[in-house]
Amino acid sequence: MSSARLAVDIGGTFTDLALEHRGQRATIKVLTTPAAPEKGVMDGVRAILAAANLQPADIALIVHGTTLATNAVIERKGARTALITTEGFRDVIAMGNESRYDQYDLNIVLPEPLVPRHLRLPVPERLDNTGQILRPLDEAAVRALTPLLQREGVESIAVGLLHAFVNGDHERRVRAILNEELPHIPVSLSCEVSPEMREWERFSTTAANAYVQPMMARYLRILEADLKAMGFAAPLFLMMSGGGLTTIETACRFPIRLVESGPAGGAIFSAHIARQCGLDSVLSFDMGGTTAKICLIDNFEPQTARTFEVARVGRFRKGSGLPLRIPVIEMVEIGAGGGSIAHVDGMGRIGVGPESAGAVPGPACYAKGGTRPAVTDANLSLGRYDADRFAGGTIRLDPTAAHDALLAHIGAPLGLTADMAGLGVVEMVDENMANAARVHAIESGKTYDGRTLIAFGGGGPVHGCRVAEKIGIRRVLVPSGAGVGSAIGFLRAPVGYEVVRSLYQRFSSFDVAAVNDLLSDMQQEAQAVVAEGSFGAPTVERRIAYMRYVGQGHEIPVPLPNHVLGEEDVATIRAAYDHEYAKFFDRPVPGSDVEIMSYAVVVATVAEPLDAADGTDAPLTSEPTPVRSQLVRDTVTGDVAPWNIFDRADLTPGARILGPAIVAEDETSTLIGPNWQGRIDSFGYIELTRVDS
Repeated sequence: MSSARLAVDIGGTFTDLALEHRGQRATIKVLTTPAAPEKGVMDGVRAILAAANLQPADIALIVHGTTLATNAVIERKGARTALITTEGFRDVIAMGNESRYDQYDLNIVLPEPLVPRHLRLPVPERLDNTGQILRPLDEAAVRALTPLLQREGVESIAVGLLHAFVNGDHERRVRAILNEELPHIPVSLSCEVSPEMREWERFSTTAANAYVQPMMARYLRILEADLKAMGFAAPLFLMMSGGGLTTIETACRFPIRLVESGPAGGAIFSAHIARQCGLDSVLSFDMGGTTAKICLIDNFEPQTARTFEVARVGRFRKGSGLPLRIPVIEMVEIGAGGGSIAHVDGMGRIGVGPESAGAVPGPACYAKGGTRPAVTDANLSLGRYDADRFAGGTIRLDPTAAHDALLAHIGAPLGLTADMAGLGVVEMVDENMANAARVHAIESGKTYDGRTLIAFGGGGPVHGCRVAEKIGIRRVLVPSGAGVGSAIGFLRAPVGYEVVRSLYQRFSSFDVAAVNDLLSDMQQEAQAVVAEGSFGAPTVERRIAYMRYVGQGHEIPVPLPNHVLGEEDVATIRAAYDHEYAKFFDRPVPGSDVEIMSYAVVVATVAEPLDAADGTDAPLTSEPTPVRSQLVRDTVTGDVAPWNIFDRADLTPGARILGPAIVAEDETSTLIGPNWQGRIDSFGYIELTRVDS
């Protein structure tokens, strides 16, 4: 049986593919086709199979990640969605928690709910906080909604009832009625999508799931059919935001769990590299065509969270987006990619992003109809790219088009040459990314002292050294395959699933039996999902409780034992909470009672063993010969000088390169600044270190 595995990552500009077979790897980038994403995927699949000299039948596994769900929410291009909710609670998703991300802004703009008010439909029913029925569901009222739903052309329905996270019977009955009346319309239930307390987050997540479900299910089924028609028999798995893989059936039911699937693959990629190289303190820096993603990785594990915001109306502003309560790898994502469009604002300042040229029309230098300058145009004007080798030679860049766009939109308004305009654009996008990294570290209560920056994505190795300089990092690592790092990360991810549920408990009245029953149900649900795709592989389980002192507003995660809990475990869990609390706030609060708000059970297949080699032991053996040189403008000094150009394929472990220099490869280029030097470790990775001048 073949061991070949294929990964596909759809980005806003490029679709990346990685194929591994018998210890060899093939990678490729093709332009994304936004109007029909499956077309770009299939074009890339054909190209990479030809490059690897393989047939569809040789592929044993396909892993896929995509930003389609995120883009649909951001661009408001999802299905026409209705929300059925408890009478008196139709405005929960509009009111939120009444907090303001900028309390002093009198003209504050808040995100509009995905479901307009006239499609937020109340029905009589009521449960109490324990799940007991206070008012039975009015089934006739549910049926009476049918004509309205048909008249409004509703394509998807979300159901969010009060306290359904404790007892989902009323929601399930609503779905059964809707399936009888409107069998062609998909229905998302909050008790399945996000069974946790806090109505705003639960209803918002369920509405978002319904909003993207028809589009995502249709796309995934078309892609599945196209792959089968091409001759693939391998199972298709989807990357989830939390870092695990799941089946296409689960992805079609809960597409909201795919919103950060591409970036999650990048974080998994970085975590794998960190473990492989023994780096226990890392900053993952993934810069693609549309966005840049920054993630902290400690002890070889990415930071995780259970809340996420999408479509923020305030840049870098927590609370300005739509809340999603799903398992997610925690990272900051900003509109700073190769396709991010540069402009001059009303105050005469250079701005970059978040608007992107995407794949169509793309940056001006793509010569596909784009006339506005993007980051790629700026990099080309500074001499950082080889116009003939960009994206492995699949795209011939036009330096004249880049020059004209920069001059017209940036240089002329500011009285700058095109080259200096390009320098300003690059410096601004680097500062934007560095600022996002600073904010992320502060919000996480961490620093960058002693960290290594792992740079990947098409733009990460290009901008890695300068971003590292700005945030005080002195070591940068560029792995092999960096240009398609997220796709490679898909191949490192376990098949896994996380179940989260709420059950309010206090240690002063801890109900061990109730908690055990809940954890057992959650374990069975997670194991059932994983069993669909694990093919009998061994699995591991993690249990987590989210706790806080009584009266506090936010919880912290605390690991739980995997065995059936006994009374003797209660004191141990409380001590574990005090230990975890002290990590965040220096010391616990003796004598205060603790409440548990929710629980999580994660089941995942066991990760593959890592390479036995030590990537840090390659001795320095030589200074390789450059293939040529080209004029590059340094963004720090503004000076133009010849930089040596090296072909990465020619570099062997132990090779040393002194900056300034560029290491070129098909999917990206690594810039080694004037105050940096590089070496090739035994894995073939480029290790860059800052040299004190």
